[in-house]
Amino acid sequence: QVQLVESGGGLVQAGGSLRLSCAASGRTFSTYVMGWFRQAQGKEREFVAAINWNGGSTDYTDSVKGRFTISRDNAKNTVYLQMNSLKPEDTGVYYCASKYTRGISYRFRSISEYDRWGQGTQVTVSS
Repeated sequence: QVQLVESGGGLVQAGGSLRLSCAASGRTFSTYVMGWFRQAQGKEREFVAAINWNGGSTDYTDSVKGRFTISRDNAKNTVYLQMNSLKPEDTGVYYCASKYTRGISYRFRSISEYDRWGQGTQVTVSS
């Protein structure tokens, strides 16, 4: 089974950018839908973005559309989240997650739909 390790979090001022990476182990990375979630302190974990097996289709929550971009490099077993125009409300722990699927669906937004999770990386946006 795939194991996931996030990196790239940090402290940034509002309006700045960060790029998160999620490295996956295993040889079947291309068979997984990959997602990014985040959890602010005291709040539930929420969906941010998802990407299909070949990177051709993506899904975003409304609050990040036009600012965040999810992408993947199957040759490197890595999924990315480019975050631009960051806002203080983007602060939280960001998690990547994987969902094994043989179908074409990729709009998985529920935590329970994902099989494996990384340990998370902290993103803090100061005002």
